[in-house]
Amino acid sequence: MWPDNETERDFLNFSGVADTVAEIIVQAQGRPISIGVSGAWGIGKSSMIKLTQASLTKRQRKEGEKEFVFVEFNAWLYQGYDDARAALMDVIATKLETEAEKRQKATDKVKSLIKRVKWLRVAKLVAVPAASMALGIPPVGLLGDLYGLGKKLWSDGVDGGLLEEAKEKAGEAAEAAKNAKDLIKPEEQTSPPKEIQALRDTFEEALEELGITLVVLIDDLDRCLPETTISTLEAIRLFLFLKNTAFVIAADNEMIKHAVRKHFVGVPDDLLVTNYFDKLIQVPIRVPPLGTQEVRAYMMLLFVENSDLTADIQEKIRAGICGQLRQTWQGKRVDRAFVQTLHDPLPKELISRFDTADRLAPLMTTASGITGNPRLIKRFLNALSIRMTISHAQGVGVDEAVLAKLLLFERLGASKAYQDLLSKISASDNGKPAFLADWEAKALAGETIDLPAPWDDSFVREWLTLPPALADTDLRGALYVGREHAPLITLEDRLSSEAAELLSAMLAHPAQSDKLKDRLVKVPRSETTIIMDRLLDKARQEQEWGTPPILDACLVLSEVDPVQGARLAAFLSERPTAQVRPNIVPKIIDQPWVNSVFDTWVESDVAGPVKGAITVNRRRKDGHIAK
Repeated sequence: MWPDNETERDFLNFSGVADTVAEIIVQAQGRPISIGVSGAWGIGKSSMIKLTQASLTKRQRKEGEKEFVFVEFNAWLYQGYDDARAALMDVIATKLETEAEKRQKATDKVKSLIKRVKWLRVAKLVAVPAASMALGIPPVGLLGDLYGLGKKLWSDGVDGGLLEEAKEKAGEAAEAAKNAKDLIKPEEQTSPPKEIQALRDTFEEALEELGITLVVLIDDLDRCLPETTISTLEAIRLFLFLKNTAFVIAADNEMIKHAVRKHFVGVPDDLLVTNYFDKLIQVPIRVPPLGTQEVRAYMMLLFVENSDLTADIQEKIRAGICGQLRQTWQGKRVDRAFVQTLHDPLPKELISRFDTADRLAPLMTTASGITGNPRLIKRFLNALSIRMTISHAQGVGVDEAVLAKLLLFERLGASKAYQDLLSKISASDNGKPAFLADWEAKALAGETIDLPAPWDDSFVREWLTLPPALADTDLRGALYVGREHAPLITLEDRLSSEAAELLSAMLAHPAQSDKLKDRLVKVPRSETTIIMDRLLDKARQEQEWGTPPILDACLVLSEVDPVQGARLAAFLSERPTAQVRPNIVPKIIDQPWVNSVFDTWVESDVAGPVKGAITVNRRRKDGHIAK
């Protein structure tokens, strides 16, 4: 699993762009600068901000250059809890207070700044514009609450509840007014415009005296409601274009435009909407979209991050991949073969996951539901990881490549086509979507495929070319572990309650199946056939055939129903010879169907110790060797 957080480790070859943003801030040499990092949701704006901060932090300062001090502000965190404008002012003032205490300088200036920030916060809280009273518009703030209560008392009469509410609001308003009076001396003649200008002046003077450049990193604006977005942008304006400041604002331009439209309701001129954000941003930077190479590299690095490789090896691989990405314009590739040159040996399971990345990258780049979005890619891989975990926990044993291909169709294919796929799998006796065979063959041959509705989709045509082919694959297990999204109707639903309970017990504890014989003999053949289907499905996931527990369950069922014994014999005869171990021979020597299996193994290239075990056990069974 991968957390859905920004990172300071570059998995997307964004360092070049981040270094450029950092250099723009450096080259400003204290002149005010505002940089907008734009891009769609999940494209990597937050990571770009983190990489920019890391680039500035590790940069060697030249003589006379000011130190960069960072303020990180996420408006989304304050939404619903505090006014975003006031919260941003507080965060900046608090950071400067910390720096002033650390450097033992500019403390008076910073205290004055904090005082003015508090004044603006309280002024907003208790302001009662005379104009709004004169026009009959209910005022805002605590006094506005009192105004509303007064109107209610006048029209509805007095009761105890209203009096208590009025006393409570009056007390709050009096306390707020007292706070405002304490913040600014009575003899000072002040007003919001004067305080705003004084705040800007004090802020600029404090930065100069501290000898720092303040870099304010604004993130997640595109997650906010329109009013929070506008409030944050208005707060940015208070500090914008002042000496020794740099603002880096990450946001989706389209979401900002939506917020501005909501704010200026009824304004038909779209140019105003565009200009509003453009006037705040001096340097626009767009996060580059990911191509197939970047998507493949990103997925591989995610798999590396979740591997057991040590941190230094992971970093070596990451640096090597990013270095190769910078040369892809020259025809260089980032693929499994290249990554294997960065460290040898790599774990086999990691190499297998690299193959998964190689298969999925083209569709992850072009499919309309993902289009190379890093956050969506990560969520897809998390969903795949969860389902594989369910598969292992419940003993279903699903092939990861099969599950990934199905999950891709579920997430990106037409919903009606996916439902049609489910229906056909459920209706099949063996869970195989045989109807895909002709389409898959033509897709792999590059032939034109005439797909009926609802399958007639460019995504489906590309999906059909992805390995592995599914037409001859039992997909019931894969659908079972993903059943939170679609109900699974399988042959097991035709089982009686008794047969279903026996099947569950044999899958969960196959080595104890012998205890179920008395109950199994009462199950009709139509149901033992289905039970054997499921037992063999699980058995196919075994990679070594000595005496795995699932073999015990299969042997018990074949003893209860001899017809199933022939099926088990055929299954064992088909096992890859490299998987067969000598200790299986005495396990099955007494089965009535064993000779056909032994004959197949002896005539094949099965290992010598297995052939030797067959010879010895056959002679013992015939009485030629004493037990």
